[in-house]
Amino acid sequence: MNIILVSNRLAKTRSFTLSGLQIVLLLMMLSGLMLGAALAMQYALVRFAPEGLSDEIRTLLSEVQNDEQQKQKFYLHSSLDAMAVRVGQMQAQVQRLDALGVRLAKLTGMKPEEFQFSQPPAQGGPLVTYPAQKMSGNDLDQQLERLSHVLSDRSDKLLALETMLLQNQLSRKLLPSIPPVHLGFYSSNFGWRIDPFTGANAMHEGVDFVADVGTPIYASAGGVVAYASYHPQYGNMVEIDHGNDIVTRYGHTSKMLVQVGQVVRRGEKIAEVGNTGRSTGNHLHFEVRYKGIAQNPVRFLEKAAS
Repeated sequence: MNIILVSNRLAKTRSFTLSGLQIVLLLMMLSGLMLGAALAMQYALVRFAPEGLSDEIRTLLSEVQNDEQQKQKFYLHSSLDAMAVRVGQMQAQVQRLDALGVRLAKLTGMKPEEFQFSQPPAQGGPLVTYPAQKMSGNDLDQQLERLSHVLSDRSDKLLALETMLLQNQLSRKLLPSIPPVHLGFYSSNFGWRIDPFTGANAMHEGVDFVADVGTPIYASAGGVVAYASYHPQYGNMVEIDHGNDIVTRYGHTSKMLVQVGQVVRRGEKIAEVGNTGRSTGNHLHFEVRYKGIAQNPVRFLEKAAS
């Protein structure tokens, strides 16, 4: 940029050449001077001559100050309302976790007095104080957000644990776990024995419970009746399918009380003790089969009892 100075007193003109950098520096200096002057004027008006301000300026400054205070109050109330909503949500999550904890305690067999979910945990210890650290609104909001995520995560994991416990409990109900008769004793165990009819060594694929005719026979586990009819070897026999390739058989009964396709619960009466089929006296022949292979029923009953 070329600057030409013309003066009435001088016979000649003078010219100056400014580079781009010099022009930028000059503009920055002018801007700084204008900003400094504005700040100095504002400070002087507010600090040194408040009584010299006109009523219009005083009213304008008061309105600006009131507007700013109203904005701060609105922001504060909005923040408090948002935090109150978050706290309410977290309290609801805690109540759901308490209810879930009670259900889990019952599923696991814990005593209710061992875990008081409705009461705050006991706390104590010596008093040790440190300089208090101030927490800003953003810090508090971040803490609430983090705590909300933790509660949601714990809730999901506890629900998954409850599902696993329920599945485990259901699986146990579908396993032969209770004796089929409440009165009686073993007359012949599972394994090799002398056959009572032939006198030869033969495999006995169940256990025999000696009991009077008409003694109730109960389902050792829940399931679906797969067979309920006369069999040449077992006599009047009831067979229950418990799923997972597990089947129980109840032979030599005098009376059958269920039909094929009927759903029975564990402990439900299904028949009565008798002396039908290949039998030498009143008793119940009880079998447990897994994938068609005979298993020792005593192992299932002992495991359930333990």
